[in-house]
Amino acid sequence: MTEIDAKAKETLLSVRNLKKYFPIGGGLISKAKSNVHAVDDVTLDVYAGQTLGLVGESGCGKTTMGRLALKLLNKSSGEIYFQGEDIYKYTAEQEKKFRTRAQLIFQDSFSSFDSRNKIGKIIGEPLEVHNVCSGSELEDRVAELLRTVGLKPELMHEYPHTLAAGQKQCIGIARSIALNPDFIVADEPISALDVSVRAMVLNLLKDLQASHNLTYMFISHDIRVVRWLSSHIAVMYVGKLVEYGETEEIFAHRLHPYTEALLCAVPIEDPRNRHIKREILLGEVPSPVDPPPGCRFAARCKLASERCFKETPPLLERRPGHWVACFENFEGDSEIS
Repeated sequence: MTEIDAKAKETLLSVRNLKKYFPIGGGLISKAKSNVHAVDDVTLDVYAGQTLGLVGESGCGKTTMGRLALKLLNKSSGEIYFQGEDIYKYTAEQEKKFRTRAQLIFQDSFSSFDSRNKIGKIIGEPLEVHNVCSGSELEDRVAELLRTVGLKPELMHEYPHTLAAGQKQCIGIARSIALNPDFIVADEPISALDVSVRAMVLNLLKDLQASHNLTYMFISHDIRVVRWLSSHIAVMYVGKLVEYGETEEIFAHRLHPYTEALLCAVPIEDPRNRHIKREILLGEVPSPVDPPPGCRFAARCKLASERCFKETPPLLERRPGHWVACFENFEGDSEIS
C-alpha cells in the first residue's frame, strides 16, 4: 500500500491519512476551544467487487468514515481516491458523475424518506434528478427495482408508513441501486430490524453484490455479521484504525486486544461451549474530544505498558496483508504508507 494504483491493485477506494475533526466552542471570530477527533489518521483500501466491514463500538467514527468516503462531509486533512482520483478535487461535473456511482443505505431507512411521497416517487427520484428516464419508462424501471429487492411492483403506489420495517429497508436498498452504482456505503442497515428480517436483508445485499458487481463499505457493531459478509475488516476505536486486513486472516490471528474484546462480547450460541472462559472488557471508552497522547485503548488494555500511555502506536504490517496498531510483542516491522 505504498502507491495509489487502483487499476493494478483492483482498488476502488483508497483512504490515506484521513482526519475529520469537529470543532467545539468558539464562534464567528474566536477559534474553537477543542475538537472532536471523529476520524484520526485512517488509512485503508476498499477493493472492487468486495466488502470492507467497518466495525467498532458506537461513537468510534464508523459513520463519519462512511460519509467522508461519499464526500458528504468535508475532511480536515488526508486524501480519498476513487479509482485513482481524489474525490475532494472533483470538478462540479465529476462530482455529479460520482453521485451516480456511489450511494448510501441508511440505518433508519424511513427517516430518509419524504413521507409525503409514494414509494414509486422515492425510488424513482434519483432517476429523475439525473435525467436517466421519465414517464412510463421510469415506472417500468421502478417496478423492476422493486422486483429486484423481492417486493411487489404494486407497492409503488403505497406510502412508506404503510410498510413493515424490513420492507422499508428494501425500499432504501432499491433506491440505492437505482443508478447502477459501483460503490455503496451500508450504514448499519440491519441494526433496527428484527432478527428474522436481518438474514433476509443480508442475503439480499450479498445477492445484489454478485449480480451487480457492487463494492460495499459495510458499517456495523456486530463483528459476527461483518465476518459473514465481508472480505476485509477494519476495526476502529475512538477515531483510530487499530486492525485491518482480510477477514479470515484477522479471525485466525487476532493481534489487537480490542479485536479480541469485540469477539468476546459476542454471545455464545452453542450451550456446550458456554463453559469457555472469556475476557470481559472493563473501563470507560475515552472521550474523543482532544484525546491525550498514547494508545486510546491503553486504559482498558490488560497488555498496556508505560509506553502505551505516552506514544501513539502506528499502523504496521505484522503479517502479510494484516495491519495492527499495537506496541506489544511486535518488533522490526515497517509502517503502512
